[in-house]
Amino acid sequence: MRKKLLSTSALLFSFVITSAQEVKYEEYNLNNGLHVILHQDNTAPVVTTSVMYHVGGKDRTEGRTGFAHFFEHLLFEGTENIEKGKWFEIVSSNGGKNNANTSQDRTYYYEVFPSNNLKLGLWMEAERMLHPVINQDGVDTQNEVVKEEKRLRYDNSPYGKILFTVSENLFKNHPYKDPNIGYMKDLDSASLEEFIEYKEKYYVPNNAVLVVAGDIDIPQTKQWISDYFKDIPRGAEVVRNYPSEEPITTEVKAVSYDPNIQIPATVIAYRTPGFKERDAYVLDMLSTYLSDGPTSKLYKKMVDDQKEALQVGAFNIGQEDYGMYLVFALPVGDTSLETLNTSIEEEIEKVRTNLISENDYKKLQNKFENRFVNSNSSVEGIAGSLATNYMLYGDTSLINKEIDIYRSVTREEIMEVAKKYLNPNQRVVIDYLPEENPSN
Repeated sequence: MRKKLLSTSALLFSFVITSAQEVKYEEYNLNNGLHVILHQDNTAPVVTTSVMYHVGGKDRTEGRTGFAHFFEHLLFEGTENIEKGKWFEIVSSNGGKNNANTSQDRTYYYEVFPSNNLKLGLWMEAERMLHPVINQDGVDTQNEVVKEEKRLRYDNSPYGKILFTVSENLFKNHPYKDPNIGYMKDLDSASLEEFIEYKEKYYVPNNAVLVVAGDIDIPQTKQWISDYFKDIPRGAEVVRNYPSEEPITTEVKAVSYDPNIQIPATVIAYRTPGFKERDAYVLDMLSTYLSDGPTSKLYKKMVDDQKEALQVGAFNIGQEDYGMYLVFALPVGDTSLETLNTSIEEEIEKVRTNLISENDYKKLQNKFENRFVNSNSSVEGIAGSLATNYMLYGDTSLINKEIDIYRSVTREEIMEVAKKYLNPNQRVVIDYLPEENPSN
């Protein structure tokens, strides 16, 4: 009887998760190619207006890296109708907040306003798309801003360049080999005309998705969107043809130095498929199994039991064309990096050769159920998910059904994916060391 009750409860819990988390939305295209997604939630008088452009760090030519990240800043400079330096002031004085971020694959701008300022948010994003002022003064100003960000976040931050080191060793041909923020010499040597050409190529309606989520009246919102966006000219279609990478078939060893650290680190990295592939979802689960929380396999073994690591983590870094799977560890005392590498490989070998236990599998499923429940708990989060699922995954409905992919992953599949991608001959092993002589 107790088993039957537990089974019934589990079914009810699954039903509640599925029904309570369903996100309803409407989507359509304007004639200029702008894709629009609307999500109505009238529970609070808040609205998020966001635009995601399909342009990121990988969209560049050799010698002109970092343009997408640069534009993340530059497109806050001002427009024909928004005075230079007034963007943030307009937002805050109307009770809102805003931000932007850039990855290797996309750039995302958003505002969160009281819902009675939706019209303002739409107008501002239309201004950014149609009327940005790109002149030498703005370029020079933001060049200094980007340089300061690079110094603060990367050059002078402990372990700040570790992902750069991973990328340049995992990729030899694809633009992922270069940092998203780019190289400052490339920005310094770029002409104003090159920046203007970049804007005209990528920041166009047919390379963007507009999401409005929150306390909205849908017919009125559609009318405002039409008023502000329909006459923005369509751009030329963006064609991408990036070089592919040859498989890694022999272990690669590398050394990198960081003047900001005192404790060395080891990084073991593997090149994996892009995040749209089913195997990428399996790798998400595998990284959680290995290092999410104090009871995870790597943490319990290397930090708690053997006391050889101060910290250890496995991360599946999703990207559109190729992913990066890496394991990072810091040693305790005189523990060698080779000792850490051996311990890491022992745990990965277990996953390649044996099924994880039923109990661990159930824990994994529970963790991903909980992430699903929490993933779209705010209108702001829903807006970001809708934009990402449409623009990068090509399937807006993933916002409701992505959990089904994780639910369908089996123990056998976890083992097969580990065996497919996480072998010693497919990895890059990086000794990330304190720089002995920072003046060199």
